[in-house]
Amino acid sequence: MAENRRLAEVLTAMASDTGAIDEVVAAARTESPEVSRLPEAETRRHVEIMLVAGLAAFTRAPAPDEQDFAAAARLGADRAAQGIPLDALLRGVQAGRSRAVEIAVGRAQSAGVPADVLLAALVDFGYFAGSLERHVISGYHAAELELSRTARDLQVHLLRLVLREDAGDLTAAELARAGLNPDGLYHCLASDVADPRLARALERWLSPAALFGSVDGRWAAVVPRLPTNALDAAVLVVASPAVPLAELGPLHSLCRAAATAGTPTGLHGLHPLTELAGDIALAAQPLLAELLAAELLGTLDPADDFHRQLVSTALAYLDHGQRLDQTGGALHVHANTVRYRLTRLQELTDSWQADERRTVPQTLRWWWALRTWLNQHAAR
Repeated sequence: MAENRRLAEVLTAMASDTGAIDEVVAAARTESPEVSRLPEAETRRHVEIMLVAGLAAFTRAPAPDEQDFAAAARLGADRAAQGIPLDALLRGVQAGRSRAVEIAVGRAQSAGVPADVLLAALVDFGYFAGSLERHVISGYHAAELELSRTARDLQVHLLRLVLREDAGDLTAAELARAGLNPDGLYHCLASDVADPRLARALERWLSPAALFGSVDGRWAAVVPRLPTNALDAAVLVVASPAVPLAELGPLHSLCRAAATAGTPTGLHGLHPLTELAGDIALAAQPLLAELLAAELLGTLDPADDFHRQLVSTALAYLDHGQRLDQTGGALHVHANTVRYRLTRLQELTDSWQADERRTVPQTLRWWWALRTWLNQHAAR
């Protein structure tokens, strides 16, 4: 039928619509605070997979196969490994599903799809959604059972207590079972990694004495000594100073904030917490950052590649001590090219002074504005 083809066209377009996916992701994260603690990219990854499968059923496509349900089972397994409670997971899944249906129905009605065709598709989707949810639960319980069969389940439980500021509630015997000395000094390691497969690469990097796992959806560890071997994965891991166990909770919060702030900048490898103090402080003021970027760089066009090049050059210039030669070396261009770009930036903004040596507060304002502008308009 032509009406069915029209519905299929509407929903196929929706499956690749970034705006629609954004709304489904936002609904899932709003309804489930536990899910919202995960990086947004982690939620988006699963939404994109499951949205395509769900819309196939919505358009009365051939019956979903095991590959569609395997994606749902992987979602359940990943969230179990990340320590997300099952009821929180299901709240997120159901909220995302409801928002997807609302968007789909609205677009289909606007496209003139008859009510009886929409109703039939909704009935089919209801059966599919029930099966999808059962596979999410099945995958979650399977992973949960696998974790409970190993000593690691206990270790992850203790890690979460230690890093959630509950270390004082643990007995010496419980700490000893996890290989921790109540009187010892330990480093906290934190990252923005939520993907269990990438987390396993980080675990292989640690020494056998480490206690590691997922805390609030992101990989973390407690170690008596910092790793000396190179980290192969291109991820950022932030390390606290060595402190008593009772002090790790607050430091874990800071390390996580540093990892979240530093990861989008491309920083990777092992870095001390204090090195990222500025990133943490600035990330806590996103509204101020937006105002600053708008004030200093509001005349630039983010769709213009040359404007983006000017901003990147200016940021590199500040990162390299306002030295033309060092900036040119970092960007693989001549120092005169750097000078030309900075002059053009001055002409376009009226506030950047190409030959000016800035005070520390002036440098901070410009560095923050430049980095914020680039992050705001980063290509997806």
